[in-house]
Amino acid sequence: MTKKTKNSTLKAILDIILYEHPSTQDEIAEKLGITRRYVTKLLQPLITKGVVKRAYTLDLKKFDEFSEVFEEEKTSREHAGTLYIKEMLKNMANHVCKQLDRSFEALSTYDDELASKALNMDYITNNMHEKVRTSVDMALSMNPSSEFSKTMAFSEVAYDLERIGDHSCQFANFTMKESYEVDPEMLVYLQEMYETSKKMVNYSMDVFLNERLELKNKVMDYEERIHVLQKKALNCIATQMAEASFDDTERSTYYLSLSRVVKAFERIGDISIEIIDISREFYENIPRITTPERFRRKT
Repeated sequence: MTKKTKNSTLKAILDIILYEHPSTQDEIAEKLGITRRYVTKLLQPLITKGVVKRAYTLDLKKFDEFSEVFEEEKTSREHAGTLYIKEMLKNMANHVCKQLDRSFEALSTYDDELASKALNMDYITNNMHEKVRTSVDMALSMNPSSEFSKTMAFSEVAYDLERIGDHSCQFANFTMKESYEVDPEMLVYLQEMYETSKKMVNYSMDVFLNERLELKNKVMDYEERIHVLQKKALNCIATQMAEASFDDTERSTYYLSLSRVVKAFERIGDISIEIIDISREFYENIPRITTPERFRRKT
């Protein structure tokens, strides 16, 4: 068995210990479909060092000594448990982006089945947020001397990702509830807002996960683009509403829902800026401005 395969199995074992809290090595072996003897062999050095404690918990502070298992580098400002929690956030961000993709595809194709699948993805998003929150609580309990604000940054980013998932649901809900599909003229604006907002999410998470603070200006440029598109989209809605009959209640409801879709893209952009602010506080100790970004724009 290669070293890479061995390390991959060890990582899977440690994932189970951290997130599922097994009572015995038999439970671990059953979950992974391997022998208990092999579980014992891989865990024994970590038990001897006090990294893994019976039965069975992980000392995140001591685990930092074994971070080479994951073949990742840590910055000097990162603390115990970062490798695990950052991996969870990376997976959550990927899932949320897929949820955004599917939700917008449902909207653009007016496909109820796709919309239903997108809404079901939100349950997984919520579950992933809860797992991150639980892991952060565990990290704090195992290492109470850690910087509380930095540790809590992980929970805040997970909460922000969950909110992005919630706003994505607006697109799927529109598809499921409205009697009219989006017309081609309006869809052009929404398509560009979708592409821009997704770039903002990806870049902001790259900033937080990989300390790529130089990407901040790029995200801010996209944020300006979102608001230009938002104005154009709302003007388009206003023009179409003026041409519609006041007696057509379904059309009136359609336009209101469409306005909420446009607003959802703006909020996804705002949340991406919030993740940038969290990243700067996390890596550079620059305190965040408490005024929400959308109000800062107005002043």
